[in-house]
Amino acid sequence: MDMHSKKQYLQEVQKDYLGASKKKRGELLDEAQRRTRLARKYLIRKLSVKTRWEKKVSQRRKRPSEYGVDLIAPLVRIWDIFDEPCGQRLAPLLRGEVERLRRQDELFVSDLQAEKLKKISSKTIDRLLEHEKAVRLIAAKYEKHKTPLLYEKIPTKMSDEWDLKVLGQIQIDGVEHCGISTNGEYLNTVSTTDIRSQWWEGEAVLGKGQARTLETLKNIRKRFPFDWNEIHPDNSTSFINYFLYGYAQKEKLDFSRSRPFQKNDNCFVEQKNSRNVRRHIGHVRYDTLKEQAVLNDLYHNELRLFKNFFQPVMRLELKERYKGHIHRQYQPAKTPYQYLMDDPNVSKETKIQLQKIYESLNPAKLHRSIEAKLKLLANIYQIKHQGATEMGEEKNGTTVTFSFDPTTAFRLPSLVT
Repeated sequence: MDMHSKKQYLQEVQKDYLGASKKKRGELLDEAQRRTRLARKYLIRKLSVKTRWEKKVSQRRKRPSEYGVDLIAPLVRIWDIFDEPCGQRLAPLLRGEVERLRRQDELFVSDLQAEKLKKISSKTIDRLLEHEKAVRLIAAKYEKHKTPLLYEKIPTKMSDEWDLKVLGQIQIDGVEHCGISTNGEYLNTVSTTDIRSQWWEGEAVLGKGQARTLETLKNIRKRFPFDWNEIHPDNSTSFINYFLYGYAQKEKLDFSRSRPFQKNDNCFVEQKNSRNVRRHIGHVRYDTLKEQAVLNDLYHNELRLFKNFFQPVMRLELKERYKGHIHRQYQPAKTPYQYLMDDPNVSKETKIQLQKIYESLNPAKLHRSIEAKLKLLANIYQIKHQGATEMGEEKNGTTVTFSFDPTTAFRLPSLVT
């Protein structure tokens, strides 16, 4: 017999127990003890008094509320007028501004309500406005955000909407080399990749100027071994502007963009940012023309050749959910060069040119050259900061930018042709 059954049984026994004789009570106790297996003393206590079997719900005496719901509407009106301050800031205002608002026909309340508003506490204000604040918070969450007209013209595209059989769909992103401070001008790497072949190209540009960024993209496009069909940048104003939009229309390129705060919409180039840029260039600040020249020399030659001809990538072939787990199936790893050689949409002339380049390359030599140029870049960075320290121009964490004459010659490691 469980506790619930015992409770019901004892309630029935108690009805007979309270009016029974001494002998009868003893018999009832014996029977109850045998059935419930409870102690006799416990049964006597439970059956001898009129036990309240249900828990007593304590009813706390509520204090009458002085400030009722009739004050919420005028309080919200005043709260809106003074730009939604908190209760601690609104309470002092009410003492002097309620009568002013009544005289100016901005607030319509009775004399009794006006007196209550004048002496209301800050905690009571927050309590009365609690529901209104919650309603507005929910409304703001689902409110359609206003965007510039150009953003409305450019359609968004998610990661699962791409046709992986089409060559020339280019995702674009910017990688900042600002260090720990975004003050002033610094270098940015414009990173691009093709979705089908995973071919990657990059170039460094000083600042985020729209015209400069467009010229950088034009230079990058010339280095691709195939034509572009579509460009897909993130929502940065470096890419979403009338310079690039007009260029796309002129060149008859499809133009799409990522959704705000959805990095996975640009997932293909985001992977390249980590593997091809951050892995080699790091997170320090580069902000001089000399550093830009070294970076672009690396991007135009060894790094692009090494990544595109000798770095295999794995393309996702199938993704499905089974029993709460996502299972992914990948194609065999190939380099972007191999993807292009196997692609029937790439012309025979292009394949012959790519094969000649591949046969002329030495991956070990490319790797040594990349390391040498990265070491040169690190030396330029160290000299820049050592010079700033010696001249006392770097104080309180301020980053100093140095420039130099572009005509000045400085030695670079041998280029790969």
